[in-house]
Formats: sequence, structure tokens, C-alpha cells
Amino acid sequence: MASSLILNPVASSERSRDSSRKKKKKKAAREDDRQDQDQIKWKSQAQHQVYSSKLLRALSQVRISSPESTPNEMPRRGRAVREASDTVLAMTAKGRSRWSRAILTNRLKLKFRNKHNRQKARVAGNSRTKKPSVSVLRLRGKGLPTVQRKVRLLGRLVPGCRKQPLPVILDEVTDYIPALEMQIRVLSAIVNLVSSSSSSSSGIDSST
Repeated sequence: MASSLILNPVASSERSRDSSRKKKKKKAAREDDRQDQDQIKWKSQAQHQVYSSKLLRALSQVRISSPESTPNEMPRRGRAVREASDTVLAMTAKGRSRWSRAILTNRLKLKFRNKHNRQKARVAGNSRTKKPSVSVLRLRGKGLPTVQRKVRLLGRLVPGCRKQPLPVILDEVTDYIPALEMQIRVLSAIVNLVSSSSSSSSGIDSST
């Protein structure tokens, strides 16, 4: 009787360990399924068409080129195209991921910051130029191990993951990279369409 009382706690602890292992396996399987669904979602033709239609509407509001374009205006328009394509990509993700929410939030912050900077530039037109300061975080980053430096670099490449742990960064990367691949395919198709239409129009003009 005493021996059974002594063995029971051991058996119960083993059962609890087994149940926790099963829960972890189920959770990992659900995460893998979700990641696979995200990759399939971005590679699907329906998602491709949704992003293409939204991107074309957004680009129609951006003046990409004109005959009177100056060298200073071209980088600004290229930046506008990149911001429009990233914003549409985040809107297509519908805020389900950290990177999409970060892109939409940064766009709002940038809009208010540009407005504030324009007002500040008008007031402080004759202010002194400040010396470039060295960031303390940059100096600390030089002394980090190689793995931590790579994790920090990866977190900077993915929007919204600058200060996140490695599991969160990897989870976002599995969704962010397929989204970028779809974005590149759509932009390449638009560039090919525009170049072919311009070449055909120039051929018609030369023949006449």
C-alpha cells in the first residue's frame, strides 16, 4: 500500500509530461499548417489578382513619369511607387501579420511626421547644422556575437520585428517572403505590360 502511494506521484508526473508533449506537438503542427496555408495563399491566382487590381488603382494615383521629369523628381516618384506597392501588400494581408500592421502604422506616422517637418523647416530656416551623432545601440551591436548580430539584422529587414525574439521573426518571415515574391511577380508583369504597350505605340508612330 505504501509502495503504491510512493509510485503514484511518479506515474502522474509522467502522464503530465506526456500530455504536455502532446500539446506541444499539436501546437507545432497547427503552426506548420498555418505557415503552409500562408504560403499557398500568397501563391494562389486569386490572391495574385486581388493584389494586382488594388495595386493598379493605387499606381493610377501616382505620377510615375512625364516628359518634363527632372532628375530630382525621379527618385521621389520611385519612392512613391515603392510605398504604394508596400501599402497595398499590407492591406491585402488584412493586418493578420505583424509586418503588415507595422507597414500600415509606419505610413500613418510618416504622413504626420512629414507634415510636422515641413512646418518645422519653415520656422527654423536659419538654424545651425547639427553634427552627426553616433548611436549607442550601433556601438553596442559591434560587440554582439555573430548569431545575435544576424538575428538583429533579420529583425530589421522584416517590418515590425526589430526588437522581437527569433521565433517571432521566423514566423513572420515565413509569411513575409511569399508576399514579397508575389509583389515582385506582379510588378514585373506591370513593367512588361507597360514596356510592350509603349514599344507597340512607338512602332505605330514610326510607321505613320
